[in-house]
Order: sequence, then C-alpha cells, then structure tokens
Amino acid sequence: MPRLLLLLPTRTYRAEAFLAAARCLHVSVTIGRAQRPEELTNSPDELLPLDVRDPQAAAPIAVAFARQHPLDAVIGVDDVTAVTAAAIAQAIGLPHNSVASVTAAGNKRQMRELLSGQGLLVPSHRVFPLDGDPQEFATEVVYPCVLKPLILSASCGVIRANDEEEFRRAFRRVGELLTNLGLVEWDEQARWILVEDFVPGIEVALEGLLTQGALQSLAMFDKPDPLNGPFFEETIYITPSRLPADVQQDIIACAARTAKALGLREGPVHGEFRVNEKGVWVIELASRTIGGHCSSTLNFASGMSLEELILRHALRMPLPPLTRQEQAAGVMMLPIPFGGRLREVRGQTEARAMPGIEELTITAEPGDELVPLPEGTRYLGFLLARGTTPEEVEQSLRDAHRRLTVVISASPTSSRSHALSF
Repeated sequence: MPRLLLLLPTRTYRAEAFLAAARCLHVSVTIGRAQRPEELTNSPDELLPLDVRDPQAAAPIAVAFARQHPLDAVIGVDDVTAVTAAAIAQAIGLPHNSVASVTAAGNKRQMRELLSGQGLLVPSHRVFPLDGDPQEFATEVVYPCVLKPLILSASCGVIRANDEEEFRRAFRRVGELLTNLGLVEWDEQARWILVEDFVPGIEVALEGLLTQGALQSLAMFDKPDPLNGPFFEETIYITPSRLPADVQQDIIACAARTAKALGLREGPVHGEFRVNEKGVWVIELASRTIGGHCSSTLNFASGMSLEELILRHALRMPLPPLTRQEQAAGVMMLPIPFGGRLREVRGQTEARAMPGIEELTITAEPGDELVPLPEGTRYLGFLLARGTTPEEVEQSLRDAHRRLTVVISASPTSSRSHALSF
C-alpha cells in the first residue's frame, strides 16, 4: 500500500479533505506536524513529529522515518508546509519542485522580482524594514498603494492606503500583526513589509496542476465582489468563469509563464490574477491547492475530488481527464463582521433550505474569539452552492447569506452583544 506524508500546520481546514481522498485511494497516511491531530489513532506510523516550519531540520527526520516506512509522496497543504514538502521530497528522491522555487512562490518580494525580470506584469513594489520609520517611508511611495506582509495568505495583513496618513497607520498595523503572531521571532521575512502599487481591475483565481513543467488548468473562479480595499476580504468564488474565452486563455498563459519563471514544475498551483486594459497582472502563484473548504466546489471525472486528483498525481497513479463537471458551483467564505466572542449563528436551517445550497459549515465555535481582517486568520464558515449557471449560483449564495444572523459579544469582559444580519 502506498504511503503519503501529509504536512499540516497547527491550524488548517484542509486536513480532512486530503485524509478522505487517501481513504478513497487506499493510501496509508503519515501526518507530519508537531502535535497529534485528534482524528489519528495510536498507530506509531501515523504521526511523524517535526517542525513543518523548518525544512532543514524536518528533512533528515523524514529520511530516517522513510527507511522504516517507505514514502511514495509528500504533500504540504499551505505555503509554509509546501517548502518543507519540497525539501523532504528532494532528500528522499521523489519528484518535486525545488526548494528555491517553492520558497519564491511563498514570498511576495522574491516572486515580484523574479517575475518582473521575465517581463510579466506585476505591481511596482518596494520593501521597508519593520523597525524603520513609517513617517519617512510614507513620502517615498506612490498612492494608492497596498501594504502587505511578505508572508501570510488569505488577505491577512493586506491594507490599502490612499495617502501618507493612511500609510503610517497601515504600516504600524501590519507590524503589530506580525509581532503578535510571533512571526518576527523565527522568520526573517516577517521583519519586512511589502508596499506595492494598487492594481485596479477584476480579480480571478486559477487552480492548476503542473506535470514536468506543463500546466493544466483545472478551474477558473470569478470573484464577483470588488476587491478595492481598504481590506481585501475574500468572499465569493464562482466557477466556471464568465470572462470571455480569449481573456481566460490569456490568464492561463500568464499562469504558465509565471510557473516557469518561478521554476515550479510539479504539483498543484493556486494563482490570483487581476485583469485590466493593460493585460493580466500576477498577484500570486502559490505551490499548493486552493485554501479553506473552497476545493469542495470542484468535482472531476466520476465525481473525483481535487484532493484525490492531487494524490493520484503525486503517487503517479493513472489520472482521468482533468475536466471538471459542467455544473456551475461556488463558495462563500463567510466574513467575520467585527471582533468579539461568538455567541451563535442564527438562521442556519433557513440558509441550508435555500435553492441551490449544498452545504453550510460554521467552522467557528460558540465562545471562540473572532478577529476580522486584516488581523484575522480564519473565516466564520463556508457556504457551498451548485446550479445551472454561475449567475444562479451567485444568487443562491447571497440569498442564503442574508438568512444568517451572527451574534457576537462586544468583548470578553462585556455582557453586551450584537446581532448582525446580512
């Protein structure tokens, strides 16, 4: 039976989907992480304790483990674990992306520099040290601009500034976020802030699969809600895209050029692009699958999930045609309206009953401290819908969302609470 080493961060929405795909394929799974997940039994080969943030330390541990329990594939589910997965695959001798290419894909500064050198459209950018003077930096940039950490994802820490005063506030806010998350202590890249020109236009996401450097597009998602700031909260993803076919082909071609410029050759990629009158702009191309529960929107031949497809590719199993089922689908990442402790989410029964809604998952638990963007690192939950057309799916998601009322205590020390209907 083939064995997969699945690298997980401390918190992720992605574990169960990969574990379910492994069960479907009769693949043994070893979890690589510091702590034992609750879903594991006591089998000693189900957990490999290692620091997924440290590729150099993790690789020899995995090599020693593989001598007793041979590994056939290594997969990381986010930007950090993808780097460690590449290091382990290289050390064991499995097909892999280079550590340098995956590192560049997860670092906004390195990516911008590599891509601009290859003639791809990327925002003009600069980096400033976290311990520098934002008063001085504010006079050196073009407005509007966007400040963001070199690391982190899902729009965490991303803020638009339209003038010098907004820049200074945003700079301090991003710096406090990186410090509070404890990233400054262990990652040099967390000691810098990227500032880039704001790129207007529509934004799309692309899910793809690389095989020996060739990119196969798996799905393109429209983002119908405008992402113009001051924060950039992801909400609705809809597939198939409603963009003209020639524009979609331009985006796919841009993604292929981006992967080549970064040096990525194997496995899943998730890209974010903006399109305007100047062409297709690269916002990011990550060496991983789409985050959260968003992959649930994608079904391929015979109902195959995205995770099963990725496992088949990594394990060099036969692949079906890489075309998704024709039915339109979409997901809404339920936003956190304001900070405080979650009391309850009302209207869930009504939301699930709306036409087209396939699933509603509230991932936050009553009593959880909720933090909205740009400091937040999680969503309230996810809505999934399917329908005949993208327009129908979008309407289903919005109608179901309006049925929800989120009750949040104003603060842990206050008995006051607020109920917000959408």
